[in-house]
Amino acid sequence: MSKQIENTQHPNSNYHIPVLFNETIDTLNINPNGIYVDCTYGGGGHSKGILKNLSSKGKLFAFDQDVDAQENLQSDDRLIFVPHNFRYLQKFLRLHNVQQVDGVLADLGVSSHQFDVGERGFSTRFDGPLDMRMNTNENKTAAKVIQSFTEQQLHKIFEQFGEVTNAKTLAKHIVQNRTKQPLQTIEQFKMLISAVVKGNPNKYLAQVFQALRIEVNEEIDALKEMLLQLNNLVKPGGRAAIITFHSLEDRVVKNFFRNGSFQNELSDNPFAIGEKKKTWKLINHKPIVANEDELKNNKRSRSAKLRVAEKI
Repeated sequence: MSKQIENTQHPNSNYHIPVLFNETIDTLNINPNGIYVDCTYGGGGHSKGILKNLSSKGKLFAFDQDVDAQENLQSDDRLIFVPHNFRYLQKFLRLHNVQQVDGVLADLGVSSHQFDVGERGFSTRFDGPLDMRMNTNENKTAAKVIQSFTEQQLHKIFEQFGEVTNAKTLAKHIVQNRTKQPLQTIEQFKMLISAVVKGNPNKYLAQVFQALRIEVNEEIDALKEMLLQLNNLVKPGGRAAIITFHSLEDRVVKNFFRNGSFQNELSDNPFAIGEKKKTWKLINHKPIVANEDELKNNKRSRSAKLRVAEKI
């Protein structure tokens, strides 16, 4: 049984409150002398929890492509910060002569800071550039997606990434009207689509913005690339803890831990012979969710799901 971790106050609350903090640190079952990776450093909350449970021999590699995250770096010789997307996990760990690690954590949520700074373009609550880039050095913005993607491409994005109920109608409306007015800011975009908003406007806009954000940052592709690297990267007995915030991400993580890949031919083929060798053992068969206290103190934890698996 994994050890119980004391209830630790998390740092940088103004930047981002780490969700499922104690549950994540506990289920990682940290080896004090081990090497760990925090794929999404953000405000450094989960990283601080890992560092607290490492000895002087332990190491933590923290990845984050968002330049703002570097302002939260803790002064600790055991912490190595990598300012890149976690899809390049193995590449940069090998540059540090690390072939395998004892555990990996990824909190896939957008930080409170990113939502609360209007200039980043993630939130429907503020006006600002229609941007949504996690890495501001990249070229693809939400504005460029809206202005240049075909009707079919937009339909697919809104349907798959946002589960928008009238995705086809929305895509058609955008393409028919996007040249009639400027489309550089959040308010301009909201005005453009106001005629086709369906149901609860806040929920609808949240789904549309989520879809655009996922496309701009290639979040699903990056997640799959990172997960596939864990098969060779995590030592036998080591663990991976992944926190997701919407059903699409959760399905990707669930299927990966179940199959060790995204090729499901064997399980789907009734004529397949033999059983595929398992790569991961589930620590929690159902996702861990926030308790009542956390839900009360951090409303953004309501959609968080934690899945943890151990490398066989």
